Amino acid sequence: MLPLPPPPSSRSPSLSPSLSSSSSSSRPLQPPPQKHAQQLALNQVSISMQEMNSESRTSKTPPDTHIMSSIKQPILRQAVSSNDRATPSPNIFIKASIQEPILRHTQPRRTNPLVWFGAILCLVFSLLLIFFGIATLIVYLVVKPKIPLFDTPNARLNTIYFDAPDYFNGDFAVLANFTNPNRKLDIRFEFVDVELYFADRLISRQALQPFTQRPRETRLEAIHLISSLVYLPLNHALELRTQVQSNKVSYNIRGTFKVRATLGMIHVTYWLHSRCQLQMTGPPTGILVARNCRTKR
Repeated sequence: MLPLPPPPSSRSPSLSPSLSSSSSSSRPLQPPPQKHAQQLALNQVSISMQEMNSESRTSKTPPDTHIMSSIKQPILRQAVSSNDRATPSPNIFIKASIQEPILRHTQPRRTNPLVWFGAILCLVFSLLLIFFGIATLIVYLVVKPKIPLFDTPNARLNTIYFDAPDYFNGDFAVLANFTNPNRKLDIRFEFVDVELYFADRLISRQALQPFTQRPRETRLEAIHLISSLVYLPLNHALELRTQVQSNKVSYNIRGTFKVRATLGMIHVTYWLHSRCQLQMTGPPTGILVARNCRTKR
């Protein structure tokens, strides 16, 4: 148990009642002074932890120390309460740090070498395609290529006769004209095939040897077409006899050519198809009266 404080000292009995009564009558009564609690800042309160530990360790505390500790307690509580209001709780920082998003610095992924190889290959292919496209356009604008021409300036119908009502024999000669209209291109006819038709029925056929033409060159080829025992349907045979009697025979010539155009080390191969409609007089002195030829790819 804590020791009780010592009793207050007794006042001197020498004072007479008359003096006390006179003093009380002369001075008016004043209310006891009120103690105003002064708010102290946290930095004005300096209490060392060693003193607090020493107070807790000692079992016997002198009266003065007990009084001072009782006076310091409300001051300490007030300072701590003001410090609590000024200083935020550490739990707030913990919660805020938890709520804040965590930013992770991700390292960039390395591109697969196969992807780079494919991209480079596509780039090279695109550049080559653009280059050849531009080169082709320039060559076309400079050279201005044209297809060769096929024509039949002259023809002769020698013989037409029938061994039977539906078997036909004939002798027909035509002069074919091959022209290269290009100024800078060499033309080579690698395959030449000429066919003779009557009313869309094939009656003769002749192939020619390959040949080459220089720019602006013209070549004439004599083609002899012989028909021997060629079968004709009855209606076609009757129509041919009628045309011979009227001295006006219509033949068709179809030419198929494989052509290669060359410019230096550049060459292009394509196919040509020619169609000629011929109007002849009757044999044996049949001559060319009219013609109409066209050639297309």
